[in-house]
Amino acid sequence: MASLSMAPVNIFKHGADEEKAETARLSSFVGAIAIGDLVKSTLGPKGMDKILLGGGKGGSVTVTNDGATILKAIGVDNPAAKVLVDMSKVQDDEVGDGTTSVTVLAAELLREAELLIAKKIHPQTIVAGWRKATQVARDALREAAVDHSNDPARFQEDLLNIARTTLSSKLLTHHKDHFSQLAVDAVMRLKGSGNLEAIHVIKKLGGSLTDSYLDEGFLLDKKIGVNQPKRMENVNILIANTGMDTDKIKIFGSRVRVDSTAKVAEIELAEKEKMKEKVDRILKHGINCFINRQLIYNYPEQLFAQAGVMAIEHADFAGVERLALVTGGEITSTFDHPELVKLGHCKLIEEVMIGEDTLLHFSGVAMGEACTIILRGATQQILDEAERSLHDALCVLAQTVKEPRTVYGGGCSEMLMAKVVTDLANRTPGKEAVAMESFAKALRMLPTTIADNAGYDSADLVAQLRAAHQENKTTFGLNMSEGTVGNMAELGITESFQVKRQVLLSASEAAEMILRVDNIIKAAPRKRVPDHHPC
Repeated sequence: MASLSMAPVNIFKHGADEEKAETARLSSFVGAIAIGDLVKSTLGPKGMDKILLGGGKGGSVTVTNDGATILKAIGVDNPAAKVLVDMSKVQDDEVGDGTTSVTVLAAELLREAELLIAKKIHPQTIVAGWRKATQVARDALREAAVDHSNDPARFQEDLLNIARTTLSSKLLTHHKDHFSQLAVDAVMRLKGSGNLEAIHVIKKLGGSLTDSYLDEGFLLDKKIGVNQPKRMENVNILIANTGMDTDKIKIFGSRVRVDSTAKVAEIELAEKEKMKEKVDRILKHGINCFINRQLIYNYPEQLFAQAGVMAIEHADFAGVERLALVTGGEITSTFDHPELVKLGHCKLIEEVMIGEDTLLHFSGVAMGEACTIILRGATQQILDEAERSLHDALCVLAQTVKEPRTVYGGGCSEMLMAKVVTDLANRTPGKEAVAMESFAKALRMLPTTIADNAGYDSADLVAQLRAAHQENKTTFGLNMSEGTVGNMAELGITESFQVKRQVLLSASEAAEMILRVDNIIKAAPRKRVPDHHPC
């Protein structure tokens, strides 16, 4: 009987899989550390890029060094790796930048945890130490943060520095002055609302990156109908989502039988009348510009041209939504009550040429903060990466306008936090101190990686930086253009406090979550049932 009770009992369905204790922990660590190593080489101003080849017919090519973009594109099967991918996605949505830093920090924490667990330190002890370490690191970061929001000139300089720092690790690093000015101008136009919807980015092939510019107004990538006015002032715009193709008898499967060709002509005439009636209803709104989400056929287009109304068809949905937001109008589908419809307004609509394409330019729109950034570049990949880089900078700037505190970059904040955590570890009795030491070591890995990626001697530089912080030179960080330790305040390497705080908290929470795992249970795969009812 005794031998029977010792036999392993499988309580799971056939095909389900279970990994226990050490095996589960090992597979979690291996998956998370592999993800960290994958994006590690893209960290910092001298980080390398990755080429992502899409599967399928076209095989799309993406060249990027944005952590979130890389992680989104790769299919991951390891549960711990999935946690890190989700975390970097949240970092991207929340603050826009720091997606690589957060993944690398979480992976380094787990690398340290693996060594501690090999020394037989319990995961809960490590978590307790990490929690205290996170708290003091956060307090130190808060004390080091500077707020210049009361001094507009210095705050403007802070914003420019933050934009330059964000862009310096991206493709736009060689033109960072041009693009940081462009991003700051766009965000300052938002007047603190932080609504990035009002900033429209249009990518046009041709020219070089330096030909990109900010246009105060709204650009729609569409053409005006035939024989209609090409320029209009003081415009009332009706934005619609309605079918302006000839109103055919839209009853599915209906057939009309006629006994002579004359009757067909009568039906066509009735259709035309119906269309004319609809156009008249639209014109009653007192508009001189009609923008439709769907097609506008030749006959209604002709009617609009006769009435002197500019009609634009097939405006893409995102364009229509943004246009409604910017001009202060609403998207309409029925036209029986003109008094209830909210029209959009702008001072001038005209055609402009960008490269070889003509676009519609709306200026003097109701929402004064609206603007469009036109990106130019040699290849589609460069344009896509430029848009991603600019999006990161815009997100960070919009966050900084809301939360104006800033901290120093270049590994300075990480060393500052590591110093405080080490001091706490020296004062703490018991095993938790070992966990705090490992937390400080993981934080120091960020400047180490930044230096490694630039091809400098990281051990020497990080040791110098550590010594400088020990002497209370708290603004010192890595100067990557010289390969030395420098004063970040003089070099103007500034980062948003919000980004740094989010990196610290997200990484420690994710690492803690993965560390607590001691069992991985995979559900049995669904069986494929033979299909007895083919359609």
